[in-house]
Amino acid sequence: MEWPAKISVRHLSKIFYRKQTAAAALYDVNFDVQEGEFVCILGPSGCGKTTLLRILAGLEQKTSGEIIMVHHDPALPLQSMVFQEKGVIPWMTVEENVAFGLKMRRMPNKQIQERVDYYLKKVGLNQFRHSYPSEISGGMKQRVSIARAFANDPEILLMDEPFAALDEQNKFILQEELFNIWAETKKTVIFITHSIDEALLLSDKILL
Repeated sequence: MEWPAKISVRHLSKIFYRKQTAAAALYDVNFDVQEGEFVCILGPSGCGKTTLLRILAGLEQKTSGEIIMVHHDPALPLQSMVFQEKGVIPWMTVEENVAFGLKMRRMPNKQIQERVDYYLKKVGLNQFRHSYPSEISGGMKQRVSIARAFANDPEILLMDEPFAALDEQNKFILQEELFNIWAETKKTVIFITHSIDEALLLSDKILL
């Protein structure tokens, strides 16, 4: 039996209207993403990558076309998004940030603590669990965002150039950590990047 794609996008277009002008950010976009695939969307700045991701996340309305996202387990969130920067909540500690999605889902405290502990160790932040975002580096903040997204256990993970603002050494470390966590969980991932090297390193399919 052939299973349907996890994500199907058909004839997707997005037009931005400003005063008497119209600009097409996306036009007639078509692609499929299978269950468990790590897909990179690669392109230069301004080509519509983030607009596409925001539409998939439900943060932006499409102008036309169809998007089908198969939700296998209603007990799990369909998707979580990791932003390029400023994705952490400044008045919460590292631990509280990672636990945020789980608490919003009203999961049992014991289960929340187990997941938070597991992913804080996975991204190397266990000793910083009581620190606030203002007390940690940019790379650590992105670790918090990644840990929070995976801890929330979504079926689909959407990532908008999460390492773009980092130096090369931190970027490489986080790329490896992300790949290792994905290899364990086999989440469906759509990852936005403008780096060819990053796309080749991380993905098993690249959309240009």
